[in-house]
Amino acid sequence: MSASAWVAVLLGVLLVGTAIALLDATRRLREARDELERVRDQATSVAVEERPRAVQAAGAAMRTAMETVTRLREQGVRGMLVSSIEDLTAWALEDRTEIVRVADEDGNVTIMFSDIEGSTALNDELGDEVWLKVLQAHDKLLSRCFDQHRGHIVKSAGDGYMVVFSTPQLGIAAALDVQRALERERVPRALRQHPVRVRIGLHTGRAVERDGDWFGRNVAMAARVANTAEGGEVLVSTELAARLKEDVGDDLAWTLQQTEPVTLKGLPGEHTLWQVSA
Repeated sequence: MSASAWVAVLLGVLLVGTAIALLDATRRLREARDELERVRDQATSVAVEERPRAVQAAGAAMRTAMETVTRLREQGVRGMLVSSIEDLTAWALEDRTEIVRVADEDGNVTIMFSDIEGSTALNDELGDEVWLKVLQAHDKLLSRCFDQHRGHIVKSAGDGYMVVFSTPQLGIAAALDVQRALERERVPRALRQHPVRVRIGLHTGRAVERDGDWFGRNVAMAARVANTAEGGEVLVSTELAARLKEDVGDDLAWTLQQTEPVTLKGLPGEHTLWQVSA
């Protein structure tokens, strides 16, 4: 079917929808009027606690009907059609999965995991009240760094974050910004009084999303890379390092230093990781 035919079909559907909306508005007005009459006529017999609910229901029906009629009066049928098309476009965009919005043109995402080194011991040392202030300052600082590099926070638990980026460059830039920000003198008071060291690991590849969470081997890989890092370190996988060199060649803005091969829990074989520094 041609594009013009699809447009004609869509406009026909929207015209029918507008007519239905008008009929529905008329029905709602009639029902609201009947409901208000019933409430007024039976006011003496309805229990006191039920009266507000009955009036509220009737009022809601009346408001919905009046809004539809007002919209038709102000915009006309053409305005209703334009609004409906805009609503459909917004719905279509919202219906796309988060992966489609974040991933690059090949469907890959860069996945970051971070957490505070020795957080359990630090919590025990500081006590819950002080530890909560430290966590709040930590969360605010990291969230700002992620936002500046268009990172999407998938989830956070305690002192840990899972964040995804559209490119390795954005992910590494955010990770290094986090480490620099934690070392500055002008950090939030709670972090200045009780410094923390954050471990960060990144990997790139495809992932699967379900109900707002992300899964798959590449997600597990990123988590294992982060578990291998020490506080203050940014480690990346060989796949991510190769992708960086493919994208920018030798013009890297950072230094990649190869580590000794390591084993990663649940992932067979040995893996070479790369430490990133500015």
